[in-house]
Amino acid sequence: MQKPCLFLSAVVLFAIAAAPAPGKAPQEAGSGAKGSAKAVSAAAAAKGKEIYARDCAMCHGDNGNGQSDLAKDMQLTLKDWTDPKSLGDMSDQQLFDLIRKGKDKMPPEDPPRAKDEEIRSIILYIRDFSKNPPAAPAATPTTASTSGSTQ
Repeated sequence: MQKPCLFLSAVVLFAIAAAPAPGKAPQEAGSGAKGSAKAVSAAAAAKGKEIYARDCAMCHGDNGNGQSDLAKDMQLTLKDWTDPKSLGDMSDQQLFDLIRKGKDKMPPEDPPRAKDEEIRSIILYIRDFSKNPPAAPAATPTTASTSGSTQ
């Protein structure tokens, strides 16, 4: 009787010791918390970009400036997200609620179409528009007149 109890106790203790600690995410070997956070952030931004291209860009524009043909045809005035001030007064929660519920002519992102984490990825992606605005066209140098010179 004593041997089965000892064996069972040993198995239970081994199972408890081998179980991962609750609340800790597994990390890749050799990467610190910063490296894995960057990888998660990059993956989330990539997912946000994918969803944005599918569901948002047709109105808000590929670069988030709100100047798409569809927006013009529908006579919509949309914020220019490449301007840092445009989203500066909106919290992530406000953006989340706006995307989830929709507003005016903007349809909602229903839960079956976009999970909460995917909407958070869209928010990360659109917040980057103002951090990486499109480069201004390079100025073309003017050529000086060379009249009267011979070559």
